[in-house]
Amino acid sequence: MQIAIVLYDGFTALDAVGPYETLGRLPGAETVFVAEETGPVRTDTGALALVADRTLAEVPHPDVLVVPGGPGQSALMTHAPLLDWLRAADAGSTWTTSVCTGSLLLAAAGLLRGRRATSHWLALDALHAHGAEPTGERVVTDGKYVTAAGVSAGIDMGLTLLGRIAGDEHARAVQLLTEYDPQPPYDAGSPHKAPAHLVEQLRARSRFILTRGPAPSR
Repeated sequence: MQIAIVLYDGFTALDAVGPYETLGRLPGAETVFVAEETGPVRTDTGALALVADRTLAEVPHPDVLVVPGGPGQSALMTHAPLLDWLRAADAGSTWTTSVCTGSLLLAAAGLLRGRRATSHWLALDALHAHGAEPTGERVVTDGKYVTAAGVSAGIDMGLTLLGRIAGDEHARAVQLLTEYDPQPPYDAGSPHKAPAHLVEQLRARSRFILTRGPAPSR
């Protein structure tokens, strides 16, 4: 089984690394990072890069397709080379997945039309424009399409899909091995739990956050 994780300038590191650390532990799987060109691809912070070992053209038929999100996604919503490849890869994939705003790229490629999907909470409304049915759930499975909410939800998505492919016991073993036992110091990880003023501050900056990274605090 081949797992292809797409990289592009301005992706969010954990969006790609979370699924890599979970799905990448599937027995017998080959996990490849792919991009339009091989070589280092910078994340949204610019301080970190992951290396694409294969071009998109070199991986035409992955079994599992993973599309991370990040501010760089906004510049690719009409980028034909990537969108055409997503459509072609999806035509033969067993599973097509995304993390955070990666679902917007799947939607822009026409792959989520009429399907339930999720994304980062600041980007959910954008799914409507491409015919998807947005939901605020952390992980959404609709047929072979599995979408995850923002950033850290990619770990949950990876474990969810791992359970579907290799069984619950293997997924539990990977969860234990990675010691994924969230106990955050604050209960502010969703707009329904966070203080209202923080939610509004981030909503006010959402255009900046979703395209160029966090705006400076005032």
